[in-house]
Amino acid sequence: MRRPPVLRCCAGCVAAAGVTLALGACGASHGHAVSSASTSASTSASTATTSTASTQQATRNGVCHTVPAPKPRGPQHIAKPTLRLDPSKRYVADLTTNCGEIEIQLDVGRAPKIAASFVYLVKMGFYDGLTFHRIVKGFVIQGGDPNGDGSGGPGYTVVERPPANLRYTKGTVAMAKSESDPPGAAGSQFFIVTGSNVELPPQYALLGKVIAGQKTIAAISHVPTTAGSDGEDSSPVTPIVIDRATVSAS
Repeated sequence: MRRPPVLRCCAGCVAAAGVTLALGACGASHGHAVSSASTSASTSASTATTSTASTQQATRNGVCHTVPAPKPRGPQHIAKPTLRLDPSKRYVADLTTNCGEIEIQLDVGRAPKIAASFVYLVKMGFYDGLTFHRIVKGFVIQGGDPNGDGSGGPGYTVVERPPANLRYTKGTVAMAKSESDPPGAAGSQFFIVTGSNVELPPQYALLGKVIAGQKTIAAISHVPTTAGSDGEDSSPVTPIVIDRATVSAS
């Protein structure tokens, strides 16, 4: 059975809010897990490891261009956001990776706090140079961890319970949390559902849905993986790096 999307166990790891990360990857008997935790936002364009030419080539060919792995940033201590988004506008996040681009329409209507937190982190360059650290074929791809191993986050937690009738269908984008966190808890780590029949309870904060970049997601999903620290065969053999994340409003 797959572990649900939760934060990965890390010896001595503690969430910035002082909450120990009790993860599903740490002895839980559920299904697959999707992680997130704590980190500081000293990120810049120089941390991005993929070149524009490489990204364009990956986008054209539908394959992943080889790039160096970014260094872990360590614990983050970012202030909790107070940003509010205009509910009358359409917000789209664009993730440029070494496998191509992914466009995500943020669900401001049903998840205003989670969408605002994501935009807040994007605008400060938090996601630039981070990776997709977890790939489980037919389930999810997961990224947004400043530590690159599933144990990190921004240093704060936002809680917004998802709709009770939410189904995590293919293309749904939601936030990872630890098993000890309440439903709807979120930091910076997110996952994109790649399976057509993923059964997850409505515990994971909704972020939005993929509206473009299916070839990129397919390319990432097919990157070979090895066993991670929790024994799950989900760590990509070659780095999948978010060169840059941007958000547009219309």
